[in-house]
Amino acid sequence: MRVHVVSDVHGRSDALPGAAAGADAFVCLGDLILFIDYFDHGRGIMGDLFGAEAVGRMIELRTEQRFDEAREWSRKLWASVEGDRADIVEAAIRRQYAAMFAAFPTPTYLTYGNVDLPHLYPDFLRDGITLLDGQTVDIGGLTFGFVGGGLRTPMNTPYEIDDETYAAKVAAVGAVDVLCCHIPPHVPELVYDTQARRFERGSVAVLEAIHETQPRYVLFGHVHQPLVAELEIGATRCVNVGHFNARGAPYVLEW
Repeated sequence: MRVHVVSDVHGRSDALPGAAAGADAFVCLGDLILFIDYFDHGRGIMGDLFGAEAVGRMIELRTEQRFDEAREWSRKLWASVEGDRADIVEAAIRRQYAAMFAAFPTPTYLTYGNVDLPHLYPDFLRDGITLLDGQTVDIGGLTFGFVGGGLRTPMNTPYEIDDETYAAKVAAVGAVDVLCCHIPPHVPELVYDTQARRFERGSVAVLEAIHETQPRYVLFGHVHQPLVAELEIGATRCVNVGHFNARGAPYVLEW
């Protein structure tokens, strides 16, 4: 059995068919939307609207963790645009989702990232694409559990939830062979982003589940340039499957 796993697609619908080639099943751990491209500032929703220079300034403020100033800069940018901000953003997201869901192979098993908008997913799901969050599925005789979304941060991305709600989803999944999350377990080496130069939020609940149930694998994304991409905790191999937007290649799981 061969399963290809991706995360943090961020607009790379063009690379999905190639990433699925040769797989018996395809798994996506979320973050389909590209709001801001930290490498090519002219790409993404913000780049399309405001240009590379303006987006570059926002990235600079975020990288320096000057989040209040970044929000103020964003408010100034949006004040220059005619029309309702929410309508403009939703229309742009719908265009990205339409391209993304059309590019998914079958079967695809999918969960949410922290920048995704769960309420829009039903408009794009089709036969062969299974959405899972706090749920399990059998793939090739192994039980895969899925936990989507992220935890609360100063970034205030669209699908951040409180720790208790997130932990309840982890508990609902229970003991599995492969635990698939968008965010990593709360381990310093796995949550530190070397490019952004900050620790991202990891899940204590996922780390506790590793100690208690020892799944074969915990697969995740979220941290685009991790200090450590893989490590073992007891019998569990924890793997950051990679920043798909930059790499265009999946993590391959075979058994």
